[in-house]
Amino acid sequence: MDFTETPSADQLETFPNPRPGRDYSIEIVCPEFTSVCPKTGQPDYGTIVYTYTPGDVCVELKSLKLYLQRFRNQGIFYEQVTNRLLDDFVAAAKPVRCTIVSKWTPRGGISTNVTVSHP
Repeated sequence: MDFTETPSADQLETFPNPRPGRDYSIEIVCPEFTSVCPKTGQPDYGTIVYTYTPGDVCVELKSLKLYLQRFRNQGIFYEQVTNRLLDDFVAAAKPVRCTIVSKWTPRGGISTNVTVSHP
């Protein structure tokens, strides 16, 4: 995999929802997310939690893992990356609803959590 490649929604693969029409929730926890602070160039470490109700499709986990790994060399603020993750996920999977929470490892005694939701 080329880690210099920019992450995009088309890298997320899907498969048919096995229970379309049922209102159920899927939670995906990604505890090893890494990106780069655009101000300092230092690595940022966080846990990304996706909670979504699928529509017609579900997201395939290996493609999600590879997509997330593409952020490891990206200089991007917490707020921007969390919103970007939601935008790409919604574009690929078209969930009924989705919430993404990014929980960042403390730096300088300050921790940050960012929550975004669709719709």
